[in-house]
Formats: sequence, C-alpha cells, structure tokens
Amino acid sequence: MTDLQTRPSPAPGESITLTRPQLPGWAPAVAALVAFGLAALVGLLLGWGPVPVVVVGWILLVVALPAWSTAVEGSRKGTDRLVTTVVWTTFAVAMMPLVAVIWEVVSRGAPALSVEFLTFSQDGVLGEGGGIYHAIMGTLIITAIATVISVPIGVLAAIYLIEYGKGSRLARVLTFLVDVMTGIPSIVAGLFALALFTLIFGPGTRMAIGGSIALSVLMIPIVVRATEEMLKLVPDELREASYALGVPKWRTITKVVLPTAIGGIITGVTLAVARVAGETAPLLLIVGTLRSTNFNPFEGSMATLPVLIFSEATRGGLAEYVPFQVERAWGAALVLITIVMLLNVIARVLGSFFAPKTGR
Repeated sequence: MTDLQTRPSPAPGESITLTRPQLPGWAPAVAALVAFGLAALVGLLLGWGPVPVVVVGWILLVVALPAWSTAVEGSRKGTDRLVTTVVWTTFAVAMMPLVAVIWEVVSRGAPALSVEFLTFSQDGVLGEGGGIYHAIMGTLIITAIATVISVPIGVLAAIYLIEYGKGSRLARVLTFLVDVMTGIPSIVAGLFALALFTLIFGPGTRMAIGGSIALSVLMIPIVVRATEEMLKLVPDELREASYALGVPKWRTITKVVLPTAIGGIITGVTLAVARVAGETAPLLLIVGTLRSTNFNPFEGSMATLPVLIFSEATRGGLAEYVPFQVERAWGAALVLITIVMLLNVIARVLGSFFAPKTGR
C-alpha cells in the first residue's frame, strides 16, 4: 500500500504564513548608501572623478538590491525591484538636462531682471542699460497673430480628416503632407515667408506679419496632429447616440465631439505655441530686429526675444565678448522660458475647466 503522508494540522492558536518575508521600507536607501559608499571609497583609492564613481555606484545598486530582494522575497519581487531601479534611473537621467538648463538660465538670467529691464526698450541705448520690453511685446504680437491664423485652420483640417474624410484618398494624402510639414526645418518656413513677401512687396521687405505667417506654417501641422489624436479618442457611441436623436452632423461635432476633446485640443495648441515661441531663424529672415518698440505688425521690423538673445549673445555675429550684453541675453532667455511656462499653466487650467465633467 502507498503511504500517503499529510502535513500535520497546525496546533490551536498557531498561524500559517502565506507570504514570504519582505524587505523593510528603508532597504533601497540602505542599498544605495552602501553601493555609492563603496564606489566612493574605490574612487578615492584609484583617483576617479565623480562620473566614474556615480556609474560604478549605480552598477553596484542595480546588482545588489535585486539580489538582496531575490534572496529574501523571491525571484518575482527581485525582478520587480530591478525594473523599478532601472526606470527610476532613466527618469533621473532624463531630468538631468532639464534641471541643468533651468539652473543655468535662472542663475545667469536672474541678476539681469529688474523693473527697468522689463519695462524699457533699447531705444537710444548705446551701451549698458535699457531693457527688453520691445522684444517681449514683439514676441507676444507675432505669436498671437500666428496662433489666430493657425488654430482655426488646424482644428478645421483635423475635423475634416476625422469626421468627414476618414478613410478617403484625399485624407490619406493630407495626413501624409501634414506629417511631412511637421518635420520641416524652421528656416524653410522663414524662406517661404520671405519669398512670398518679396513677390508681393518687393525685396528687402521686413514685416512682423511675415514672421507670423512663417510661424503659422510651423504651427498648423502640430495643431492638426494634436487635434486629430484628440478627436480619435472621442467614443463613437457619443456620435451614434447624437445621430440617433436626429442631430445633424455639424451640430454633433460642435456640441458633442469638440466639447469632449476640448481639453486635449487646448493642450495641443499650447504645445504648438511653445514650439514656435522660441524660433529664431524665420524671424531673422523676414522680421529682422529693432531696438525700439513697434506695435504695428504691418509696417517695419519688430524685435522678438529669440532674435534679441541671438543678437546680444553674439553681438551681431562678432566674436567679441561683452559681459553686459551676455547678461542681457540670459535675462531675455529667462523671460522667454517664463512665458512658455505660463502658457503651459494656462493650458492646464483651461483644459481642466473646459473638459467634460464625469461626476454628477
């Protein structure tokens, strides 16, 4: 006969543990401290710099923490800690350039900020002094006109591609052309605007409206693609329910589809604005530069922040280093980044405000 052995039942009051032991919450911190401490010790003995020490410490952490977790918690938890460590590492590496750029711009640009710097132009200023008010106004005017041109065209084009021409040959051709335009260099858009205004007004034409048109060439593909993706996310059940109630197609689009996707559309438009706000090449070609304030986009040159940064940092292309001009360029760069950040914050607020409410 086969002797069947059964596990003895637990004694009264004895509990059965169904989970493996777990590492304490401070285990990753201890592992990182030990790994980087050993790397620093080896680096001191061998005369390494900070970069090799960090790399060796990271390798020790990636090896030690999952091995410790596997020995205590099991292979599944060890693999999870390995992937988690790699993900956090890639996140830190991705954040390094952003943090470095922001730190550099803030540390170099903050000393240049003052009331005079933000409220005065450089009209009549030959040396140190003056401000960037004229460039701020120029950037806002040109970007605003480009937005007014690009947003209706981009949104309506996306509506056609998704709601009316879906699957047609014309829609496929337009989608391909939009993808091609998304990757064109900004200098090409500037050359297009320059050629267009040269044909209409003659050689040597400098107008801010030309810069707006050049920027709109860069903005329209971004707006189209962003709006197109947001419209694709709208469930077809919403459209079908509207059609079942006898609502015409145009009213379904304006009352159902667009309100549902408006949050993402606003975010896409803001990203397009941020994309073109720092463009320099098109504005150098067609807008030029100016040291005084010009509020008329249809007459004469106009100063913009990107062109001013280029001019001040390079002194018009010369190699001579002028400290106060370089400081002025860093201050203008800080103001430009602040404007882009404010645009993103406004987009987030508007997107959350206009987004459809899911609660009762």
